[in-house]
Amino acid sequence: MLIAELSSFAATGATEARDESIPWVKVYGPYARTLALSRLSAKHVQMSAVRNDWTRAEARALHDLPLTELLYRAQEVHRVTQPRDAVQLCSLLSIKTGACPEDCTYCPQSSKYETGVEAERLMDVRDVLQKAREAKQAGASRFCMGAAWRSPKKGSRQFQQVLEMVRGVRALGLEACATLGMLDDEQTQELKEAGLTAYNHNLDTSEEYYGEIITTRTYRDRLETISRVAAAGISVCAGGIIGMGEGIDDRVAMLVTLANLTPQPESVPVNALVAVQGTPLADQRPVDSLELVRMCATARIMMPNARVRLSAGRASLSREAQLLCFMAGANSIFFGDKLLTTGNPDHDSDLALLRDAGLSPLDPAPGPASDAAE
Repeated sequence: MLIAELSSFAATGATEARDESIPWVKVYGPYARTLALSRLSAKHVQMSAVRNDWTRAEARALHDLPLTELLYRAQEVHRVTQPRDAVQLCSLLSIKTGACPEDCTYCPQSSKYETGVEAERLMDVRDVLQKAREAKQAGASRFCMGAAWRSPKKGSRQFQQVLEMVRGVRALGLEACATLGMLDDEQTQELKEAGLTAYNHNLDTSEEYYGEIITTRTYRDRLETISRVAAAGISVCAGGIIGMGEGIDDRVAMLVTLANLTPQPESVPVNALVAVQGTPLADQRPVDSLELVRMCATARIMMPNARVRLSAGRASLSREAQLLCFMAGANSIFFGDKLLTTGNPDHDSDLALLRDAGLSPLDPAPGPASDAAE
């Protein structure tokens, strides 16, 4: 099998004995190594199969392929498993901003840092649904709601309002996604009964590097919430952030953890750090666009049925870099001028990019609610 080939030969040095029937290539730069390549085993049935037994060595060998080869393989998988030439448009709204007790070092909403983000109360349900209507009219098929909480307060009026928001968004014919922090079993079931389509809970990075980024909750806490959501029948949206000082092995390890979940996430946000003054990561260098392309392509191959969502950091990408990400298998974006509290390309620019590239917005998935309530 192709990935087994890559794993077996990934670390082989140029002086070792090798099978001359297998093409080899020397990789330079940050991915320097000698890899054995063969397209003979790259059959669609193999490349598009869902696996939950990825190893870090396999994933690293895949990630480090020459970029043109990696894109070729990612596009092969994409064409078998995803709607061609379609991109899901998602709208993201911060329904409760700031004053978060967590210490995520990348986040301007943390109460631990002075970032200029003003704390705001939970938005009124009517205002949220108006934003959802506007998002739908602008072409969104999924409406995502984020609240800066460690977790919702059990039995609180605020959580009941969130349930109203979910029901209202579904009644508009939109997919509803929420990110509210950690959940218990009862809260998860209530969200399911309200019609929640997906729940976002990112891993952020590898388990080994996680303690460098967050200390107020554990990696296990995140995995438990993801498991709880999946068990309730809510789609899991889980990805991470690159550019926080982690190594390539950390990025690959995060993808391995995601790919080995059962089931695999329905959507995988790939974020590049947006460095915000006042946070501990304010001085991190910007992520090179090709690093983002590699992550999208590797995620596409490892999680063939997932929507790979090009998320934070897209504002700094050129049109050409964004199209490379689409070639790599990204088929979902957040649109609108803001992602929670950070900038994002505006709606008109996004639609112009899709139009010029011959791409079309993806229709929302069918759900229990109808479009009748407008």
